[in-house]
Amino acid sequence: MSMLIIGKFQADTATFRQALTERADEFVKITEMAKSAGAIHHRFGIGDGFIVLVDEWETAEQFQQFFANPDLQAFVGSVGAAPAPPEITVTEAVTSADQF
Repeated sequence: MSMLIIGKFQADTATFRQALTERADEFVKITEMAKSAGAIHHRFGIGDGFIVLVDEWETAEQFQQFFANPDLQAFVGSVGAAPAPPEITVTEAVTSADQF
């Protein structure tokens, strides 16, 4: 059983979009760290003044330990996320007939 993690961050989305390109190597480094810590899937979405994170992790505890890393928190802030804590939703991933 894996877990879906959905995070919503208030953010400067222009700064975030720019970071996706200009700091791509840092995003890749974090991806590799996440995979080794238990991440299965990862995706971002950008809305009006916010960023959405959609991840799948082996366990919620693995995500929480990874996300609590002070270096990661500093990076998140440096790419446009507001200082306010994100809204984090953790759910069990389930299989359904309409999944694709």
